[in-house]
Amino acid sequence: MKAAIFALNAGSSSLKFALYADAPALDLLARGEVAGLGAATRLQAHCANAPAIDRALIGVANATDALHVVLDWIVAQFPQVYFSAIGHRVVHGGSAFHAPIIVDDATLQELEALDPLAPQHQPFNLAVVRALRERFPQALPIACFDTAFHSAWPDCAQRIALPRRFHDAGVRRYGFHGLSYEFLSDRVRTLAPHAQRVVLAHLGSGASMCATRDGRSVESTMGFSVLDGLPMGTRCGAIDPGVIFHLHRQFNLDFEQIEHLLYYDSGLKGVSASSPDMRDLLASQSIQSRQAIDLFVHHCVSAIGALAAVLGGIDALVFSGGIGWHAPQIRALVCAQLEFLGVLVDAPANTANSERISSAASKVGVFALATDEELMIARHCLMLAAGQRRAG
Repeated sequence: MKAAIFALNAGSSSLKFALYADAPALDLLARGEVAGLGAATRLQAHCANAPAIDRALIGVANATDALHVVLDWIVAQFPQVYFSAIGHRVVHGGSAFHAPIIVDDATLQELEALDPLAPQHQPFNLAVVRALRERFPQALPIACFDTAFHSAWPDCAQRIALPRRFHDAGVRRYGFHGLSYEFLSDRVRTLAPHAQRVVLAHLGSGASMCATRDGRSVESTMGFSVLDGLPMGTRCGAIDPGVIFHLHRQFNLDFEQIEHLLYYDSGLKGVSASSPDMRDLLASQSIQSRQAIDLFVHHCVSAIGALAAVLGGIDALVFSGGIGWHAPQIRALVCAQLEFLGVLVDAPANTANSERISSAASKVGVFALATDEELMIARHCLMLAAGQRRAG
């Protein structure tokens, strides 16, 4: 039997996973995703020992259902493998969890108490944690938090201008996409070792940006919730709070309806009146699609300018996520408005999705990079497992 680390990223609409050999090199054994949970659900996966698969799934409605499908596939492909550690992306660590942690019963209860801070994500994350702890009690269960990367922000970045009692009760800015930013920050240190002031753009169906100095987060566009900051696939992003009261009073929407509107029917989907997918919008000739693209680009430019101001300048800009990595048109539109910062893009390199897309004359290194949250989770698992072995 061979030991492996199982890394999971469970959400409300998908379950991403990766399997790595439990060794310092963390050789990838398999990777995949169950996407479209509750709708047109599909399993897409590949490994070195078998052809890639892409098949529709019937009756798979949530992350727990998807987990059973994934485990059946892994057992069939790797009958000689056992899980030494299972790492989970957990969206919210609240004010207490600033680093990955081994999950026991008490920890799980503390994390469940944070459900109100991330109701669209945390319950799905923890449902998978519970299920795998029961099924594989011998595997080390490890929670890796999306908020942890931002936990060292100064008070002025964390605090919301509300009465102090709310801050003390946890109503503060946390930042998210931390596992992605941690991975990208490591990559930038390799690709641009002299870049101290870096803006990282995780642009996908969920989108945010992060400013780092010497590899440490100092600010992000997301604050209290994953609804904040940039417009996203279906989320509105930052919004004047007065709009919420106006929707309630003038359109007779209750707060549950408003919450659903802002999370699931806004963003690119709401503005385009057609699709939350940037690929669809770029292929469309409609005015509404063009307006959605322009809105997204405008807010990206505004956010990069604001984060550069916090940093006192910018040495590198990184695009990642489904849009940031795969959409050269969006990168070109954003960077065209950043020449005042010294950003100059090499058009052929950008079109080719090269890692470095800045021109030789650019004062700022510009990169298009794939992120890998699952690998970041596996790295944390490896370190925690090694620490526990030394302690034992």
